[in-house]
Amino acid sequence: MYPSEGSVDQKYFTPASSATAPPLTQFDSAPAIGIPVSSGNQTYSWIPPTAAAPPPPPPRPQAPVPWSTGLCCSGGDISNWCITCWFPCITFGQISEILDRGSPSCVANGTIYALLRHFTGLQSLYSCSYRSRMRQQYNLKGSSCGDCCIHCCCEPCALRQEYRELKIRGFDMFIGWHGNVERQNLAAMMPPILQQGMIP
Repeated sequence: MYPSEGSVDQKYFTPASSATAPPLTQFDSAPAIGIPVSSGNQTYSWIPPTAAAPPPPPPRPQAPVPWSTGLCCSGGDISNWCITCWFPCITFGQISEILDRGSPSCVANGTIYALLRHFTGLQSLYSCSYRSRMRQQYNLKGSSCGDCCIHCCCEPCALRQEYRELKIRGFDMFIGWHGNVERQNLAAMMPPILQQGMIP
């Protein structure tokens, strides 16, 4: 019923290519690498593959820089000192609009701050998150725990320091984010001012 072991046709177990293909040599197993030198006689010269250059090392993280002014420094801006003491929501709104790049606006963030202050007293937790963002954005010294402590213990001092930091970095706090962007674009479009000795 079943064919014996010797009667099975061997063609089913032998690959067809082995009967027709020439035997492989040690040089046939590796792919040919070469560049044609002349197309007439098909001569190839072997060029060893060059090693790829190692990737550049990742940039080292820069050490955090100190804040431009101290926590209790007034900076000579008496108007901001008065506004922050009596209406901290205004100063916070100006800071948050710059850090949020204009969306939401100064009025929206200041309103949220004022509502939190009036109803819950948790405005310090809201404002310390913006201090942490400012530190990360400008690589300033400090820690998240320190941010919370500073805002919980002395909220006006923290807001004034953040306000001064952005002002020193070139922001006009009264015109907001969009006003600063427009001012920068206009400055880029203005032709350079030639000194008197530079005129040909």
